[in-house]
Amino acid sequence: MEEVNCGSVPVTEGDRVVGMLTDRDITIKAVARGQGSDTPVKNCMSSTVVTIKPDADAREAANMMAGNQVRRLPVVDNQKLVGILAIADLARVNIYVSESGKALSEISEPSRQANAVRH
Repeated sequence: MEEVNCGSVPVTEGDRVVGMLTDRDITIKAVARGQGSDTPVKNCMSSTVVTIKPDADAREAANMMAGNQVRRLPVVDNQKLVGILAIADLARVNIYVSESGKALSEISEPSRQANAVRH
């Protein structure tokens, strides 16, 4: 992550996506628990991964990001990772600026579960 200046990376077995690892995952699931840099990725990664197909349109991607509160979607074709779509990529497509803005605001909202726990 440091080498390529990014906050998340897909975790793969071969070409198949099996998880996503974010800087936040590392912080919360390893560092905060006193684990070192030798902690296996599988102990930190999110194993529930939302993916999108390469032929999906930007509106569908924005809706998926908002609905799942994720900022990045692995792009998968026939179970093979072919790319990563970020919310910033959607913002660059002028026709979808309102959709990406809506997705970002929904992603940034605390989840319903988190709200329920706080009250």
